[in-house]
Order: sequence, then C-alpha cells, then structure tokens
Amino acid sequence: MSPVDLAHEQGLKIDWAKMPTYNTVMALAAGAGLLLVVYLGATLLRGRPFVAEGWALAFGVNGLILFLTGLHMTLTWPLAGQGFPFDNIIFGEPSLVFGVLMLAAAFFLWKRGVGILTEDPDGPPRTDRLSYLTRLMAPVSVLIVGIGLGCFGIAAAGWKYTLFAAPPEEPISGHFADHPMLEATFISGLYVLVGLGAVLLPLALRSPRSVLPKVIGVCWTLAGLAFLLFGALNYFTHIGLIVNTQ
Repeated sequence: MSPVDLAHEQGLKIDWAKMPTYNTVMALAAGAGLLLVVYLGATLLRGRPFVAEGWALAFGVNGLILFLTGLHMTLTWPLAGQGFPFDNIIFGEPSLVFGVLMLAAAFFLWKRGVGILTEDPDGPPRTDRLSYLTRLMAPVSVLIVGIGLGCFGIAAAGWKYTLFAAPPEEPISGHFADHPMLEATFISGLYVLVGLGAVLLPLALRSPRSVLPKVIGVCWTLAGLAFLLFGALNYFTHIGLIVNTQ
C-alpha cells in the first residue's frame, strides 16, 4: 500500500526523528546550479568577459550544499526509513554527482578561470579558447552522460510507481493526492529535461556552434527554474506536512 493510500485510510503519521528531510535545500541548490551552468555556458560561447572568482564562489557554495546533503543521503541507507527509502537514490545520488562536478568546476575557475577569456601566459591562446574548453570538458562528460541516463531511469520509475505523489496532509500538493500521476509527471518531466541535456552534452562539445548547446540550455533552464521554485515552495509544504503528521 502506498503512502497516499495509507493517508486516505488512516491518516498519515510520521516519526520525523527517523526520517530527516532536506530535499528542500537540495532542490534549491540543484535549480540554482543548473541555471548557473547555463549562464556560464552562454557567457563563454558568446565570448563575454566575466569575473572568474565570482563564478568559483557561486559554484562552490551550491556544490558544497549538494555534496554534503547528497553524500549523507547516499550513504545513510535508508535515510527515509518510513516508506520512502527510494529518496536516497532519487535525490541523494544525483545531488552528490552534481555537487562534486560543481566543486570541481569551482576549483578550476578559482585557479585557472582568469585565463579562459583574457590574455594570460598560462592560459590557451585567445583564438583557441572554445576548442580548449570543449577538450577540457570531454573526459568528465562521460560521467555526466551516465547520470543523465540515470535521470531517465528515475523518471521512468516515478511514472510507473507514482513515487512523487504527495499525501493529503501536505499543503497545496496534497490537494492533488487523488491524482498521483499529476505530480509524478511534473517531477519525472524535470528529470527527463536534466537527463536530455546531459546525454546531449558530448555531441554539443563536438559541435559547440550548432543548435545543441541552445537545446541543452533550454532543457536545463526550464528544469533549473522549476527545481528552484518548487524547492522554495516546499519550505511551506514540507513544514505543513510535518505539522500535520506529527
């Protein structure tokens, strides 16, 4: 019996001491991270100047949040032990991977970012900036494709098992408890967008002047905005869920 069914029949009660929940801040950081990646990519493709240290700080802050929360959720099995152990895979592992990638990018931007778009003795020649960046990102794109395929798997599981359906006790989202496919489709659709951008990345690196970077940008912008706003909304809905199920 699903958590939603239990909520309908007997009212959902949760021992929150045994089920820590912080995918609110994870959604915020993931959404902000996706938007930052798109913005930086557009900046580099258009040859605009930028303050590398500022981008390093932005990537580092979001990356640290995702790394710490994703690592804890991934290694603590099951973190949500009262009927939601799949959250470890759905939220923990992608956040961990994204967090590590952002921390790596932050370190690179801090150490070498100044030479990307400015004349620097230690950086690549100005005429070879884009080629240098595509070659730089090619090896790590293997992992990005892998987690992108994983996002497709998460989306498929969300649709098949309606994993994202909110119980009636949750404010706003709980009003759609009788239509579990609605929220399942919304969240699964976001994972599809993230996964699509990820699997297209190697092709975009081979043809950076093609339409592919724009397609990736659209996918990650839509997903980033949705995760950011949904995470912010969940600060209210999750607090309400805790109050209503203590």
